[in-house]
Amino acid sequence: MLALREQALRGPSERATQAQHAKGKLTARERIELLLDAGSFSEVEQLRRHRATGFGLEARKPYTDGVITGWGTVEGRTVFVYAHDFRIFGGALGEAHATKIHKIMDMAISAGAPLVSLNDGAGARIQEGVSALAGYGGIFQRNTRASGVIPQISVMLGPCAGGAAYSPALTDFVFMVRETSQMFITGPDVVKAVTGEEITQNGLGGADVHAETSGVAHFAYDDEETCIAEVRYLLSMLPQNNRELPPAVAPDGPPDRPTPALLDLVPADAVRSYDVRAVIEELVDAGEHMEVHADWAANLVCTLVRLDGRVVGIVANQPSVMAGVLDIDASEKGARFVQFCDAFNIPIITLVDVPGFLPGVGQEHGGVIRRGAKLLYAYCNATVPRISLILRKAYGGAYIVMDSQSIGADLTYAWPTNEIAVMGAEGAANVIFRRQIAAAPDPEAERLQKIKEYRTELMHPYYAVERGLVDDVIDPADTRRVLVRALDMLSVKHAELPVRKHGNPPQ
Repeated sequence: MLALREQALRGPSERATQAQHAKGKLTARERIELLLDAGSFSEVEQLRRHRATGFGLEARKPYTDGVITGWGTVEGRTVFVYAHDFRIFGGALGEAHATKIHKIMDMAISAGAPLVSLNDGAGARIQEGVSALAGYGGIFQRNTRASGVIPQISVMLGPCAGGAAYSPALTDFVFMVRETSQMFITGPDVVKAVTGEEITQNGLGGADVHAETSGVAHFAYDDEETCIAEVRYLLSMLPQNNRELPPAVAPDGPPDRPTPALLDLVPADAVRSYDVRAVIEELVDAGEHMEVHADWAANLVCTLVRLDGRVVGIVANQPSVMAGVLDIDASEKGARFVQFCDAFNIPIITLVDVPGFLPGVGQEHGGVIRRGAKLLYAYCNATVPRISLILRKAYGGAYIVMDSQSIGADLTYAWPTNEIAVMGAEGAANVIFRRQIAAAPDPEAERLQKIKEYRTELMHPYYAVERGLVDDVIDPADTRRVLVRALDMLSVKHAELPVRKHGNPPQ
């Protein structure tokens, strides 16, 4: 018995291990050791072997069948994991391999604990035919059943091609490692044969492509050690399941710490840019936050933070990128993040400084209406505590979509620099007073006068608060104190949606 276990732990051969290391990749067991607390891993079905025949398979029946499954702890909390072993059948999925994954997924759902997949596989095991494909179907069905119930994290540490790529796409977060991990439905050879385009594997589906262009990957790192360490950090901020609150820690300093630096970080001039990350870092504990999709749709920042020890999700317009406008990608990015926070009891703070939706034929033809509506739907559907803070401008439909009070924000605050309107004063004056301006002896002077008039009448800092659309105009230096107190009050919020099977969100 000990000899069999030793063989399963050792893997197919030292040569296969050396080949894995030569590619700059760790073995499946080395990865699990990095992910889980030392000595906490309990393996399931270590001695499982496939029962397929034909194509020489009956002569190759290694233990584990190319996937290691089990559970352990991360900072003392239970986490389930499966890891493809590329040394065995290239990590390809067969019937026994899939059955092991199905079992550990079912265990994670039943136990109410996060599931992490360490992916490094060559897709379906061709020699097993349709049985392998059915195995993927079982994984997809369980990914969907677990969605919004337990956190699911996919860590891409090697190739992931064809139908196999759909499982990570169904999970909450996708981590990738540069140079060694790729994801695509059809590989470079098929692309060349069908379209004539020549491209490398990394150029087609590498980490940077998916982190910056497609939005498939939420995080990208240079090496496996850093990547897995960041997975551990993310898990430390997430609840075990949708019935629990995220883990709180001892607050970093006094909750009412003043934030006078915000007065200098955000220019009063609405056309001047700034990095909203600096605002977030000034507000949150220790200045730390874990930004999701940092390199994709960068005009919107979505990040997990701690505020007075409590985990919070922040959604913020980014004026330093495209002036902070909303567009197709930013809307989809924000919607997904809001939905995740709502599913796992994470309060949402929205920092608003938005000039509107990005105009253009490409946006309209690309479906900015239905795709922008995803963000609107996500906010309207969210029942977690929601606080909105208007830093400067909030114009048009984008103001409504960015968790305005009219769509259900629990509390809405604004800085004295706020401008809330259908559009900017210049554009509004040109529309409303077009005839007066054209007929005036000095059209430019008349236009400037009308701009001033519109701003004075409809865009002064207290216009919205006078009408109950903003709860209070606050001093930027008091922002942290105000947000912490609001979160304390809302921590007992209880809200339920109407009874229904599920909604039908815009697609």
